[in-house]
Amino acid sequence: MAKKNFEESLARLEEITEVLEKGELSLEQSLKMFNEGIKLVEFCHTKLDEAQGQVDLLLKKNGRMEPVPFEPSVKQDVIQEDSD
Repeated sequence: MAKKNFEESLARLEEITEVLEKGELSLEQSLKMFNEGIKLVEFCHTKLDEAQGQVDLLLKKNGRMEPVPFEPSVKQDVIQEDSD
């Protein structure tokens, strides 16, 4: 699989889905496409995780809004600190 961006990977995944749904491929061809699809799903999932990691959360700190890089562990810590 060549290096692709999220949109290209998603488009290819949609193509694979359409082809597999038609059921016209041999078992071997279907498995090969299914395997490619799994790799694309993993790639897209990773890209979505990376995008989520770039989201800034606005937190009220010392009476003003302050951008904080999103990290799942940081988010949990902030929630716990805010409840104190």
